[in-house]
Amino acid sequence: MMDLSIVIVNWNTCTLLAQCLASVYAHPPEGQFEVIVVDNASTDGSAAMVSQRFPQARLIENDHNLGFARASNQAIRQAVARYVLLLNPDTCVRPGALQTLLGFMEVCLAAGAAGARLLDSEGGLQPSCHPAPTLAREMWRLFHLDSLHPVACYPMRRWDTHTPRQVDVVQGACLLLRREALDQVGLLDEDYFLYSEEVDLCHRLRQAGWQVLWVPQAVMVHHGGQSTHQAPAACFLRLYQAKVLYFRKCHGRRAAQLYKLMLLTAVLVRLLLCPLAWLEGAPRRRQHLVLASHYRRLMRALPGL
Repeated sequence: MMDLSIVIVNWNTCTLLAQCLASVYAHPPEGQFEVIVVDNASTDGSAAMVSQRFPQARLIENDHNLGFARASNQAIRQAVARYVLLLNPDTCVRPGALQTLLGFMEVCLAAGAAGARLLDSEGGLQPSCHPAPTLAREMWRLFHLDSLHPVACYPMRRWDTHTPRQVDVVQGACLLLRREALDQVGLLDEDYFLYSEEVDLCHRLRQAGWQVLWVPQAVMVHHGGQSTHQAPAACFLRLYQAKVLYFRKCHGRRAAQLYKLMLLTAVLVRLLLCPLAWLEGAPRRRQHLVLASHYRRLMRALPGL
C-alpha cells in the first residue's frame, strides 16, 4: 500500500496552490505518495494550472463549491495510502516535513492524527493547535482574555520545539490522519461547510482512544486565510455557524443554546462599544466598522443557527 495521500482542497488560490504543489514535489517523503487536488469550482484558472504544470497530481473538478469537508471526503474516498494528509493550498512544505510527520506516526502507534509546526509568511510562529472548545473557553476567547492568561489557546511560544506534544485539536491546514483511525471514527462531518470540521474529527478520534499530537520538528509555512479573504462577511458567519453546530453535535442542544446566548452577549457588548471606533485612526476605524457590520449580521442570524 502507498505511504501517503496528500489531499488539497482549493478555491481560487491558483498562485499559492502552484507554490504549494511545487514545494510538495520538491520535498517529498521517502516512500510512495500521491497528491489529490479537489478544485471547488474556482474561476481563476486553478484547475487548468494543475493539469498543465502538475499532471502527476490527480485532479477532481467540482462544478460548484462543496465546502471543505465534502471536498476533502471526495479525495479521501479515492485515496489509497496508509496515511492521509489534509493540506491547505496556502501552505509551503519545508524540507523534511512530510517525512518527519510520517516517521512520527510510524513510531507513535497511538497517534490517530498529527500536525506540523506552522510558521507565517515572515517566519513567525502561527497557532497550529488548540484546546478543545468548551463553553468556558469560548467565553474567555470571546472577550479576548487569552492575552491575560491562555485558556482558549495554548502557550505555544513557551513550548519546546524538539518534543512532540499531545493536544486536543490540530488545525486542518496541515493534518495527518491514520487511515486505520479514519476507518474507525469516520470521515469529516459534511454538515460543516467550512470551519470546525477538524475540531469535530479530533473530538471523535480522542473519544475513540486515539491521540492527537503536535510535531514541531515538522515545519510548514502557512500564509493563512487566502480563500476566506475572498468572502470575509460570509466566512465570518460560517465560522460561528460551525461553532454552534459543533456544540450541538458534540455537547448537546443545551450547550449550543448557551453558546448562542454567550455569542449574543459578546455581540451586544461589541456593538455598544462600536462608536468608540470614531476616535481611532482611519485604518483601525475602518477595520472596527467592518467588524461591527459582521457582528450585526451575526446577531440577525443567531436565532436560526
